[in-house]
Amino acid sequence: MINDAYAWIEKALTTIHKVDWYRSVQTVESQAGATIIIEGKSLINFASNDYLGLTGDQRLINAAIAATQEFGTGVTGSRLLTGHRQLHRDLELAIAAFKQTEDALVFSSGYLANIGTIAALVGQRDLILSDEHNHSSLKNGAKMSGAKVLDYQHNNLEQLRKLLEQNRLPYRKALIITDSVFSMDGDLCPLLDLLDLAEEFSCMLLVDEAHGTGVFGKTGAGCVEYFNCTGEPLIQMGTLSKALGSLGGYVAGSAELIDFLRNRAPSWIYTTGLSPADTAAALEAIKIVQIEPQRREQLWQNVKTLETLFKEKQEQFNLPISHTLSPIFCVPIKGAATVLTIGNQLKEEGIFAAAIRPPTVNTSRIRISLMATHTSIQLQKLVEILAEVIPV
Repeated sequence: MINDAYAWIEKALTTIHKVDWYRSVQTVESQAGATIIIEGKSLINFASNDYLGLTGDQRLINAAIAATQEFGTGVTGSRLLTGHRQLHRDLELAIAAFKQTEDALVFSSGYLANIGTIAALVGQRDLILSDEHNHSSLKNGAKMSGAKVLDYQHNNLEQLRKLLEQNRLPYRKALIITDSVFSMDGDLCPLLDLLDLAEEFSCMLLVDEAHGTGVFGKTGAGCVEYFNCTGEPLIQMGTLSKALGSLGGYVAGSAELIDFLRNRAPSWIYTTGLSPADTAAALEAIKIVQIEPQRREQLWQNVKTLETLFKEKQEQFNLPISHTLSPIFCVPIKGAATVLTIGNQLKEEGIFAAAIRPPTVNTSRIRISLMATHTSIQLQKLVEILAEVIPV
């Protein structure tokens, strides 16, 4: 008898269910925003990365419609063949100007930007140092590169230095990779110290600005600007799908770096170019971010308001929350089953917040993402409902 080669899948799914790691999609029945409709019910949305509320902005929608009418729904091929449009180059030049780098390259997603860039920069004779809390795209890009990968404890500079002292010398090239804003924790990388270590040990440094772009810095250019590191020798990666309200990813840096990636990054060379609609929407978003700083100011006001509300509630009961260095707040919860229950209770009370479990993170948590378009009343309701459902 021939064994069923696919029988293992059912067993694997059973295991996933047993440990409460099973995931399924929830259909959003409305435009994304501070409130959304799921299963016919209106919920205050604290699970979005649309930090500036641009996804529903009519100017982005109009730009996407106009680009679709002019160029169609897709570009039908790799940009090295028939997929390149002037819109793509306009967006790259806008990103470079925004980031104050020599050039930029747009990918069809942030994930593709990370895996393609890392795979192009290093190989089997090289070394990668990776923060253990990095996004999956950074981790998988490191694996795919074939380089030797060493994880260092989250933001632990002392351990990173030791790893470099013990391991840097035998390798041809070395690359340090880190998120600037850690998406599941809300804290920031120690960028200035990382730059010093990169220089001391002759390492390249790649910073993932997915959750920093549009949010941090005087002009919203990201954590590199926030830490006054503009112009420093590093590689900036980011996404167009969060604060910029569109889809796609980018890498910004020196002209030589970008020219090299055009020729060596497989996830750019062998992938259909970004759609005209997404490209035009992102281009419009970058313009808005720069001319409407009040969006970013309102977002940070909401961060301060929520921090104050949490502190007031902590006088009544012990509500653990993360630091407030970014618009991402985390409430740690013991156990995957418990965090799922709390997520459902929040939903029943009109709050939609992400219940994050392993293997995405090591410890379960309720993840709260703020938007500039949240009102103080919505923030007040969030804290009141959390106070009711979080076990003391």
